[in-house]
Amino acid sequence: MLSLAQFGCGYWGPNLLRNFSALQNCAVKYVVDQSEERRAFVKRNFPRTIALESCDRVLKDPEVKAVVVATPAGTHFALARQALDAGKHVFVEKPLATKASEVDELSQYAAQRNLVIMAGHTFIYNPAVRYVKQLIDAGELGEIRYIYSQRLNLGRIRADIDALWNFAPHDISIIQYWLGNPEPVSVSRQGMAYMQDGIDDVVFLNLQYPGKIIANIHVSWLDPQKVRKMIVVGSRKMIVYDDIAENKIAIYDKGIDRRAILGENMDFDSPQPLHFNYRSGDVLLPQIKFTEPLRVEAEHFADCVLNGGVPLTGVTHARAVVSILERARPFREREHPAV
Repeated sequence: MLSLAQFGCGYWGPNLLRNFSALQNCAVKYVVDQSEERRAFVKRNFPRTIALESCDRVLKDPEVKAVVVATPAGTHFALARQALDAGKHVFVEKPLATKASEVDELSQYAAQRNLVIMAGHTFIYNPAVRYVKQLIDAGELGEIRYIYSQRLNLGRIRADIDALWNFAPHDISIIQYWLGNPEPVSVSRQGMAYMQDGIDDVVFLNLQYPGKIIANIHVSWLDPQKVRKMIVVGSRKMIVYDDIAENKIAIYDKGIDRRAILGENMDFDSPQPLHFNYRSGDVLLPQIKFTEPLRVEAEHFADCVLNGGVPLTGVTHARAVVSILERARPFREREHPAV
């Protein structure tokens, strides 16, 4: 049995608490939150869990072997380091930290103490995302040409973090996972703050990868529609991944190929205008068995702690995401409540 504590039970914290509490091999002993209202929520809904106002008791309790951090992004590094210093394994909601150097420091702390540290990039545990990964790795799409994503909403507007750092970690994480975690050749962004000075409400992020692969990420909390869509264009086939659609994956057997022209050289080297074949085949809607990604993620963390595994979204993956975000726009420090 793995005894856990959780720091933070705000917007996303209840989902983590629900899933870790449901695991047969886990028990959430404490939840720490400064808000009296959130502590009351824990007492009402999770009577076996002790609600606390500060983390001191948690860090001193030898029964607690791991800590889940679900607080504002700007507090992640300090709280994770405190937990590691206390000898606890750590799960941190995305992003793991706000600087690549902070991720490196946490990695060093964990390695020195033989502790597990894992980032909560939940979509990597989504069966639809994993299905696309299998197709890419098997070469079903041919050469990957470009990827673009839209993560749009009307609200929820944040004051502690901008749309880039709030939404884009999901899409960056998925793209890095699909492509095998390469380092982008270039990173550029264009964003604008409309509602609050210095906090971008909409951002367009452009990434260029080795092998002529480009990616565009559009995030916004000022959009009339809720959109969670990613499109992968390959030389053979194309995929639409729509996380809020009934059929989350659509595979299009479409493409354009260069066509050799009968002539003297019988190849593509003719100076004449190129000719192309346009392919338009079937659209496949595969049936994918759905399991809540957060449940899979929680099980994976518990398994890594109890059995010494290496997290799929450990420091290597988490660092790549933070590095791209930092290259796009360094995180701006703001006031954060202590836990």
